[in-house]
Amino acid sequence: MSEAQETLYCIGCGAAIQTTDPKAAGYTPASALKKSLADDTQDLYCQRCFRLRHYNEIVPVGLTDDDFRHLLATIRDADALVVYVVDIFDLNGSIIPGLQRFVGDNPILLVGNKEDVLPRQLRRTKLKEWMKQQVFAHGIKPVDVALTSAKRGNAIDDLLALIEKYRRGRDVYVVGVTNVGKSTLINRIIANNTGLKDLITTSRFPGTTLDKIEIPLDDGHKMVDTPGIIHQEQMAHVLTGDDLKLASPQKEIRPKNYQLGNGQTLFLGGVARLDIIDTVKPAGVVYVDNNLTLHRTKTENAENFYEKHVGELITPPTGDAVADFPPLVRHEFKTTAVSDVVFEGLGWVTVPADTRVAGWAPQGVDVLTRPAMINRQ
Repeated sequence: MSEAQETLYCIGCGAAIQTTDPKAAGYTPASALKKSLADDTQDLYCQRCFRLRHYNEIVPVGLTDDDFRHLLATIRDADALVVYVVDIFDLNGSIIPGLQRFVGDNPILLVGNKEDVLPRQLRRTKLKEWMKQQVFAHGIKPVDVALTSAKRGNAIDDLLALIEKYRRGRDVYVVGVTNVGKSTLINRIIANNTGLKDLITTSRFPGTTLDKIEIPLDDGHKMVDTPGIIHQEQMAHVLTGDDLKLASPQKEIRPKNYQLGNGQTLFLGGVARLDIIDTVKPAGVVYVDNNLTLHRTKTENAENFYEKHVGELITPPTGDAVADFPPLVRHEFKTTAVSDVVFEGLGWVTVPADTRVAGWAPQGVDVLTRPAMINRQ
């Protein structure tokens, strides 16, 4: 594409279309571009988005966290409402460090996506308050909290009403880390208002939106889908293919109760493990995808058990991924109240107060504790 030609953008991820560098964002083979331009009815997608949409393949591109943050920093100078989308199932992995600094004085509407995967008995008013407390701890002060399921379309009209209430005739910037369902949510909003479906590329793989995508609003302003900040600490970066589905539940999770006492280990598939070192109350409630295999054993036998059964009795990982799977790294904690031991991007185990535990996760994946989201103890 020559300099004299008008710059074209991928309708899926927002990247500028180019035909010279296959490893860079927006790459499209010249032949495919020519074919798209010749057919007025054909939407223009870069090669990466085309493969995502038709083959569910991910093609890495040369964008860095600094690139993403530079794009987000433009929000500071805008007069807009910031819609901050988080994955309720992976709230800690959804935190954008320094978000308040990025957005300046613009108001933030906190939107908890994927609320449909949480147990129905969890009171939503209590969940909203818990979410506020979690983001407050990171210096983020939302004007309000909304819950939705972009996939199922739950409470979309309520969310739109809140957006109208707080945007007050201004632009809307939608922000979030990768894989929280941000683009899916915008697609749902577009579909509700125009009938167009799946306009923006979406995927369970991290880093789908590569540049700002602007959607015009009826009053002349716009809704802007920004690229997601990539958190390398998420489980999604060490799982591939079908294994990745188990790190992002698609249905309401069913909590599983275990009597976890001293010297016992619980494996969460082959991707995480929890050791109970010392507790006065044997207990544990597991919140992970319903299809993830769980197995309890003695801590003294845990390492041998893992080496013998990973990829077979305890999965994921599966197949060829077993040989290249990162080693599990140990993180030790002592709880002072009923707490969640969180394996970032996979789920959590709620344990009693005054319990010393060790959480293991693949090298590079975060394990942390937080006040229990659902306190059943």
